[in-house]
Amino acid sequence: MWSAASFAVLFLTAVAACVVFAARAPAAGGSAWPWIAGFAGGYFALVLALTLANFVIAWFWRSRRPPDRRIGPFATLALVADEWRALLGSAPRMLLYRELVPDDPPRRAERPVLLVHGVLCNAGVWTSLRRRLAAAGVGPLYAISYGPPLASIDRFVDQLAAKIDRVLAETGATSVAIVSHSMGGIVTRAYLRKHGGAKLRLAVTLAAPYAGSVHARCFPGTSLSQLRPGNAWLEALAAEPLPTTTEIVSIWSWHDSMVAPQLSSRLEGARNVELVGIGHNALLIDADVARLVVAELLGPR
Repeated sequence: MWSAASFAVLFLTAVAACVVFAARAPAAGGSAWPWIAGFAGGYFALVLALTLANFVIAWFWRSRRPPDRRIGPFATLALVADEWRALLGSAPRMLLYRELVPDDPPRRAERPVLLVHGVLCNAGVWTSLRRRLAAAGVGPLYAISYGPPLASIDRFVDQLAAKIDRVLAETGATSVAIVSHSMGGIVTRAYLRKHGGAKLRLAVTLAAPYAGSVHARCFPGTSLSQLRPGNAWLEALAAEPLPTTTEIVSIWSWHDSMVAPQLSSRLEGARNVELVGIGHNALLIDADVARLVVAELLGPR
């Protein structure tokens, strides 16, 4: 709700300005098309600049990669292009998240799945992966949009706990599986610290910054401060033992563009799945990643 409202204000303000100037252009003897093209081009350029900035920060603070985890120039271009493409669709997906990522209708089921988004986002980021999960027969599928975005992660944990209880009540299941992205993995980890693993049979995390990310230093807010490497809250969370009742699978990339150093996503006590040549947000739209997630969710557990 909060992320969608923020994006709506910014997006609609920009669209309104474009419409005003485009409408005035013919009266002044000009054409409206340069304004329309400029609006589209400006959006593409802004997202590209953000994408490149993220990669630059991630490169300077990168984890040392083994030789067999390094990629060449053409793969690097594909890496950046895929991440740019993923980010280009973020705004409309988050604006329309209620329509694009609805909860399945209540029904009896043994293996419900809950999708938990990352920082400054909402459930809209799951549009592509949710579609692939549904096509593979995973579900019923639920998603949470927690917030406000800059509040404490502990507040998000309470919202996640309430959502899990609702999913279990609607399905009659005894436990739920969670698929999370980015900070969603930290929210899930903090949920396990507070509530234990009795209601969570499996947690699949994508690009979770378990040891923090330097990118969090670029933004204000309590939740972002809790994601900064070396902060007391995150270190206290890491010191807590993982519950033996919940299997945790951490899927992460050596070329993550928003978790740096990238080894931050390795979690001791979890099963770690390393990927190469894929960025932070591209994990959410990648077909191979979707197949990995489906295999975990449909596995014998």
